[in-house]
Amino acid sequence: MTDSVFKEVDLNSKTNSTEHHTSTITADELIVRRGQAFTVTLKLTQAFNPDLYPLTVVAATGDCPSEDQGTESHFGIPDSVTRSPSAKAVWKIALHKNSSAPMGILVLTITPPANTPIGKYTLSVKHRDCEMLLKIVVLFNPWCPDDWVFLPDELERQEYVMNEQGIIYTGNGNYISGTHWDFGQFEDNMVNICLKILDVNNKHLKNPADDESARCNPIYISRVISAMINSQDDHGVLEGNWGSSFWGGVSPSQWNGSHAILKKWFNTYCSPVKYGQCWVFAGVMCSVMRLLGIPCRVVTNYESAHDNDGNLVIDVFHADYGVRFRESNDSVWNFHVWVEGWMRRPDLAEDGKYDGWQVLDPTPQEKSEGVFCCGPASVKAILNGDTELKYDGPFIYAEVNADCIDWLVKANGSKVNIFSDTKRVGQNISTKAVGLNKRMDITDTYKYPEGSAKEREVFKHASTRNYFTRNEEKPGDQLPPVTMRFEEVSKLVNGQDVSLKLVLQSEITADRPLSMNISVQGMRYNGSPAVNIQSEVKEGTLQPGKDLVIPILVPFSTYSKDIVQSDSLKISAVVTDKQKPDNKYLAVNDVVLANPPISITVSGEVRLNRTANAEVLFTNPCNDTLRACNLTVSGSGLMEEEQYSLPDLRPNTRVTVKFTFVPVKTGEKTLIVNFDCSTFRNMKKGYTVNVRP
Repeated sequence: MTDSVFKEVDLNSKTNSTEHHTSTITADELIVRRGQAFTVTLKLTQAFNPDLYPLTVVAATGDCPSEDQGTESHFGIPDSVTRSPSAKAVWKIALHKNSSAPMGILVLTITPPANTPIGKYTLSVKHRDCEMLLKIVVLFNPWCPDDWVFLPDELERQEYVMNEQGIIYTGNGNYISGTHWDFGQFEDNMVNICLKILDVNNKHLKNPADDESARCNPIYISRVISAMINSQDDHGVLEGNWGSSFWGGVSPSQWNGSHAILKKWFNTYCSPVKYGQCWVFAGVMCSVMRLLGIPCRVVTNYESAHDNDGNLVIDVFHADYGVRFRESNDSVWNFHVWVEGWMRRPDLAEDGKYDGWQVLDPTPQEKSEGVFCCGPASVKAILNGDTELKYDGPFIYAEVNADCIDWLVKANGSKVNIFSDTKRVGQNISTKAVGLNKRMDITDTYKYPEGSAKEREVFKHASTRNYFTRNEEKPGDQLPPVTMRFEEVSKLVNGQDVSLKLVLQSEITADRPLSMNISVQGMRYNGSPAVNIQSEVKEGTLQPGKDLVIPILVPFSTYSKDIVQSDSLKISAVVTDKQKPDNKYLAVNDVVLANPPISITVSGEVRLNRTANAEVLFTNPCNDTLRACNLTVSGSGLMEEEQYSLPDLRPNTRVTVKFTFVPVKTGEKTLIVNFDCSTFRNMKKGYTVNVRP
């Protein structure tokens, strides 16, 4: 600013970032939120007389800034600048009371409107033929009532925008497991990374001006992010892999958080990172949404349907000896993870009927308008079966509320409907509770109580929308004369024998000889069989007034090698009435084995910028030696990721790893530990510490 009327400039970064809730973001630029004023202090070389020498400012973003598209705004003191008559997103400026015009000290209060496109801005400040350029970043503002992402509750804003740690729920509906995930949305360079995601999306590459203009709209932005987190048809972040080999990349279960993935994508010139599965896609998308200022949470749907043909019916096929067939393109996943973003939906209804949480799914499953993305779809619309509304309502509705039909495939290839279930799909829909490391069940936001008149009414409403080809001849509910259930004999833990019993009951008046085909399969979490582990045929007689109890034992030595490439065990029993062989009954139990415990301890009080001591303990609980052991430790605000290669661990022996960390941020932070070996893959443990100043 030599030979300039501008003597000094102060972006008041500390005050502005505190008031705009951006002080925890690691970045060089001033970061502000739209719809809220920020201040800039200018010191001039002489007194300020706006009547003689006005001060004008032009705010611009993108390669093709335009007033008509809202990506450029002209304003000044006095407000006598010439604007386009159709200018959108007009910024405002005023002199703060602390200004001193005679002294040439100007405290400018600048307000980007609540419909400002987000992104990097250049502010061109002109006075007396001199020009000065300022750089800032504008984000969405969930604290601003005029912003479409406004979230009224402060505790929810702290959870869904500001919290850098979370829990993603996995397992299955009977064995719910919470895994700590490090969102790290305010970590180093995240602003540049997240804006780069927007800049390399296909819509921006085809028409930069329209794309940059549309960045005022969280509906548009969230849909773009949903497409860009997967790499299916663009320069997206993650490549999916649901196989058993992750050669050339990282197993999805090995990731502890989002920042390492996003940083790798950015540093490798937008090359997709290998590999991700649904919870990884969702965790990364949540990080990007929160950084940009859109309230976001990760949601897990248990018994999640993938309805390939859009008829709201999931067909599941079983061989007459119990093994799950691969025949159907439909599937029911143990769990599926997506995100919800909070925003208004004036494109669906002017009265706000569909405002609030919106489903967004970055996992590439089906194309939406020719692109692998999904949503946003109003959760309220899903609840009421309004599946014709944008976007992707039919597919999401089926994920939480499709009906299931189990078919028995006979040796000659014919199929028999042995069970119909209207209640299996869409159970225990879960997310992390606000302010607590506990699970919150949100099933009732997606569907009315299973079996209720209202639920069936909504199902009928959804199935008659134009998007579905509903088969009205689907068999009705059936109650088999033999009822069966599985019971655990002891807690099911990986590394130990699996012991169950099959209990059969029937209201009969005479003995009933039965033949039971019992099979055990290793299953991937997306419902596809990975490997057949064990099968056996047992005989028994069901007597009047008595239960028939059949013991089932799966030794660790039998399943240990196969469970490494599986996420769960599916135990199936097909029971045949020997007196009437056409009468067959099915019982299925999906088992997710609990991992042996990992212990984390942190010594003493944890203080900002001071060394803290921690220790990890793990004991080998099985009779096999654990090989290829390694430990990974990480935690946003606490430490960079560190890896430790460990020696082989003999049966019933313990390993101890001590390490130190130096926190760089205050508040509640989470250490995440990942232990991996030849037998137990990527077991995780989280430990929350409160970092004091």
